[in-house]
This record gives sequence, structure tokens and C-alpha cells, in this order.
Amino acid sequence: MMNRIEAVLFDLDGTLLDSAPDLVGSLNWVRETENLEPLAVAEMSRHASKGAVGLLKAGMPATDADLFEAWRQRFLEHYAVNSFRHSRLYDGIPELLDFLGRNRIPWGIVTNKIESLTFPIIEAANLKASIACVVCGDTLNESKPHPAPVWLACEMLEVKPAGVLFVGDDIRDVQAGNAAGTQTAAVYYGYGSDELTGEEVRASLPVHHPNDLVELIRSKPSAGN
Repeated sequence: MMNRIEAVLFDLDGTLLDSAPDLVGSLNWVRETENLEPLAVAEMSRHASKGAVGLLKAGMPATDADLFEAWRQRFLEHYAVNSFRHSRLYDGIPELLDFLGRNRIPWGIVTNKIESLTFPIIEAANLKASIACVVCGDTLNESKPHPAPVWLACEMLEVKPAGVLFVGDDIRDVQAGNAAGTQTAAVYYGYGSDELTGEEVRASLPVHHPNDLVELIRSKPSAGN
């Protein structure tokens, strides 16, 4: 039985933002520097929630630590100036965020993407005016699945974890939310749905479209109602 929803926290990539085209674009740029053929976005999108390291491990040949780190730096440098070329909010997300605003339900982002990459995307996606808090992968010493980033976001929202719904497409989102004591929603339209199974996920609300969250919140008493 879910508690009253007083605030909502979202993962970014694969939850609010379809960022795979630009992430895979940066992977393919690294591949080009090594004279490798580009990989299809559809093939690599399931690795997009794993960030640069996950994409490079999946999309580059095995190598030593020094060359891998050089690839990672190339990836990040390219992505920093190409992070919102083809990325977009998922269909239904603008309507969901508008619904939260109209019902005075604050929302924020907890992502493992670093601050220098996250904030330009928030600006480019026109989210800055409505977002209540942002916690990134380098905001603290810990990142998801550790609960600390979620706890910090709850503090910033001034809402106890039990009143917060944490929404994400990656198993680490569910793990972080569970560990922090929030309610959780598992996103199956994102990149990490293959891992959203088992006991850790069983109590989470399944979300197949952002409108599922609108209907859930409409059916529950919330801070704005």
C-alpha cells in the first residue's frame, strides 16, 4: 500500500530523457578515432543508463586501463558539447511535469551523471524553472545505488523519504530508493528494463508510460490535494 505522495524524484537518462542518441553518438565518435565502424543506437541504447564506462565496456574492444581511460576522456569531452543534439524528453514527460506543477507536488532529479554534464541538459530541456532539486553523481562521495543521494534530495525537498516516490529505469534506482526508504516506481520504457526483475523490484509501481504516474498520483492523496 503506497503512502501519500508528497514529492517525486526522477532518474534522468532513460526516465525523463531519451539520451541514447547522443550518448551512443559520443561512443561512435570514440570508435571512429580507433577506425571502428559505428554501432546502431537501437543496439547500444540498453547500455545508456550505465554512463560512459558502461557504454565503452559494451561498445569498445577489450584493452588496458590506460587506453580505456583515454577513451573515457574522449567520450566525455565529445559528449559535453553534444549532449542535447538529438536527446529529448520522452513523450508524456512534459505533461507529467506540468501535472506535478499544477498540483504543487515538488519534483527533482537524482542521477549518476556528473554535475558538469547534467546542468547544461536541464537548461537545454527547459526544466530549470520547475525543478526543485538536483543531485548528481559527483554531488556527494557516494552515488546510486547508495541511498545518500536520495536522502540528500529528500532533505532539499523538505519531505521525509516515506512521502517521496523515486522513479527510475535502472535497478540501481530501485535499490537506492529502497535503501533510502522512499516509495519506488520502475520504468519499463527506459534502458534498464531487462534488469528490473526480482524481489527488489516487486514492490515498485510498474511504469510503462509517464501517464501511468499521472494516474497513480491522481488516485492517491498528495500534498497538493
